[in-house]
Amino acid sequence: MSTFVDIAAGQAGGQASKAGDRMAERPQTGSGPTGIGATSLGVAVLRAEESSRTDRLFNDPYARAFIDRADPDGSMWDAAGLARDFFRLMAGQVAVRTRFFDQALLDGAATGIGQVVLLACGMDSRAFRLPWRAGTTVYEIDQPEVLAFKSDVLQEMHAQPRCRRVVVPADLRTDWPARLVGAGFEPAKRTAWLAEGILYALDADAADGLLGRISSCSILGSILALDHNEDSELLRAARAAISPELVSMWRGGPSGDLGPWLNQHGWRGDIRDVGQVAADYGRNAPPAFESGRDGASRAWLVTAAKTTP
Repeated sequence: MSTFVDIAAGQAGGQASKAGDRMAERPQTGSGPTGIGATSLGVAVLRAEESSRTDRLFNDPYARAFIDRADPDGSMWDAAGLARDFFRLMAGQVAVRTRFFDQALLDGAATGIGQVVLLACGMDSRAFRLPWRAGTTVYEIDQPEVLAFKSDVLQEMHAQPRCRRVVVPADLRTDWPARLVGAGFEPAKRTAWLAEGILYALDADAADGLLGRISSCSILGSILALDHNEDSELLRAARAAISPELVSMWRGGPSGDLGPWLNQHGWRGDIRDVGQVAADYGRNAPPAFESGRDGASRAWLVTAAKTTP
């Protein structure tokens, strides 16, 4: 997933692009996505680190390959570099949400949902690593350069998807539903949607627009998985250490609580605190969202069902 998707870049303008560039510490010697798209590699770093643990919550055997291709000398996302504190704060959240969304999508497929849409997918490798039900189609939407880089790496690895995989080059600021339908998506069938690492990079209007477009393509019985979090002193300080401009990339997401916001668009949400989900997995709450910690905030993981047109 592209954590800071280009829809946010359109809101924050040149500052957002500069922030993405500065996060990928210069000089860049690899051939991966640049600017905002490069932040999807940061998520790949965290997934690769989680996959190396003996008590890992999931195994992503492709994450390391994305990093190695983009950053062969290991400088761009060096854990000892400027991004260290930010990664330390977010590693647990990314691990927990990845496991949570893996299960949410597989649960949806088990009910007979045959099409899955990954919005701003970045380096998401779920099409390759999850045991999909026979006949499942996974659509991956992201910027053309992000998808091209990802596909090149996967082809070099001779990776084979465990489903029917369809890439849809599209900008979330444009009419992406039309491109999705043009790629074979069927709005008249139930869908499992994933919006991972997106909402907090959008302002309220953009978040409403995104959910509105998802809803327009969803029939009753479709499901939506997403995450959201409050900003905090801890996160702002960690982002500012990487780049002052990066602080402004947090746009706030929906203007109200997630439950009523989803209800307004015909969805009934099951909203979980990330710390509670972490405890279910035998993990401590992620540091940035640890209850009672000075400067911490709250984060949520959500599965929602389309219950009204």
